Amino acid sequence: MGKSKNQRKARLDASRVAEETYSSVPHTFVFHRGQIGRNVTQLEADMRRVMEPFTARSLKVRKNNVLKDFVAVAGPLGVTHFSIFTKTENTINMRLARLPKGPMLYFRVAKYTLIKDVVSSLKRHRMHEQQFSHHPLLVLNNFGVEGMHIKLMATMFQNMFPSINVHKLNLNSVKRCVLINYKPESQEVEFRHYSLKVVPVGMSRGVKKLMQEKFPNMSKLEDISELLMKGVNLSESEAEQDGDHNITELPQVYSGRGNMASQQSAVRLTEIGPRMTLQLVKILEGMGEGKVLYHSFISKTEEEIQEILKRKEARLKEKEERKRKQEQDIALKKEKRDQNKQKSLEGIKRKRQQEGQESDDEVEDPGKLEDQAPAEESEDEAEYYRQAVGEEPDEDMFPGAKRKRGPGMSSKPFKKRKLSPGKTPPHDKKRFNSSDRGNKNGGKRFGDRKPLEGRNGFRKNEGGKKFAQKGGKGNRFAGQKKGDAGKKFGGQKTFKGRGVMKRQKGAGGKKDFKHKKGRG
Repeated sequence: MGKSKNQRKARLDASRVAEETYSSVPHTFVFHRGQIGRNVTQLEADMRRVMEPFTARSLKVRKNNVLKDFVAVAGPLGVTHFSIFTKTENTINMRLARLPKGPMLYFRVAKYTLIKDVVSSLKRHRMHEQQFSHHPLLVLNNFGVEGMHIKLMATMFQNMFPSINVHKLNLNSVKRCVLINYKPESQEVEFRHYSLKVVPVGMSRGVKKLMQEKFPNMSKLEDISELLMKGVNLSESEAEQDGDHNITELPQVYSGRGNMASQQSAVRLTEIGPRMTLQLVKILEGMGEGKVLYHSFISKTEEEIQEILKRKEARLKEKEERKRKQEQDIALKKEKRDQNKQKSLEGIKRKRQQEGQESDDEVEDPGKLEDQAPAEESEDEAEYYRQAVGEEPDEDMFPGAKRKRGPGMSSKPFKKRKLSPGKTPPHDKKRFNSSDRGNKNGGKRFGDRKPLEGRNGFRKNEGGKKFAQKGGKGNRFAGQKKGDAGKKFGGQKTFKGRGVMKRQKGAGGKKDFKHKKGRG
């Protein structure tokens, strides 16, 4: 069934509002720089859980990434804050930065506890995935102390989390709470993360059990009124610890049984971690490259600050001057190279005109495209450039030309010499078909041997017949008749097959044996 026009319009309006809302809230990248170890890596993952859903939960960081890489991708993705963890030999540090122009706050992590450690210490913990579908509620305490750095810290923490409108806020979206407390005595900042639960008050524990569909054991009760009035046989761990500090009247209906509007309910917090104790070290302008706005350990006078600013301005001016000079040198070198190239081309043109050769290089090819690469210059242009200018041309000036190999050496590749008939190569090695080869030390020359005879070039064996001479009828290997035993075939007996060997063994072999016996 198709959707109606009003349904499609309502869905488009809802998606547009959701996109605008998502893009208007702050987003945070939580990552590390350098080697931090396994525990700090887990602390980084726990901080990503705190900042959900407006953070990159599966952000991958490579070793060769620098801070500029994260700043470059932060703009298109709508990221407004960085939380960067680093580790030294003695301390663990956390930096909070506001994009794109800072400032950057440097904290030292004095103490920290991971989520797994906090949850394992609780008897009953409350943490589930639905709590992380909405951003946490931020609560700041004791940040009203005088001081520029205190106000800057409070502003940084406030801007890291989305702002809320108390008149339009839906209470069911508040499932977590982040508490940041400042201690003026020790100048430390305590970071805590809680899970929030609302329960009704003003009724006995037995009624609460019934409303939560948990039926207690009533075998020892005589009447149902005992359960409602006394609440016997209930666990001591479920005893109420609520008071005026956490009881309030709900303006809306909250999720959970008995949490009705205009009714008294208690707000309970359960810590789910992580837990950190931070100490502010310094505040810098920009992304860690500006001047120091505050330092907790080093204090400077106004004259020292002015001197530092003067030195920094001098370094910046020197850098700009050096950059300007480099650009001028590059432009001058390019202009000189173009002049030398033009001078070389003009000289080549004059030379060709003197020789009566017309060059077609100046004729424009009508079929040549604008982005087509120009034709390669010949070797003559590079050679003339060397003669006119007195130095080697740049590699990109004449792409077709090759550099000289050395003084007095040709740039062309070596070619094999063509020898005139009757001449020998200049080297000392003798050719294979030389006339005097083998004539050393009175030896016999290779060419003095007797020429080979026969069909296939085999010579005649001594005392035997030619190998290639045709013999009896049907015998290709010539020289003997079929069945003749004891004749030599080139000095060896011929192979006549298995049947012939058997016949010879039975006939001729016995005769030979008798003949030898009679002789003896």
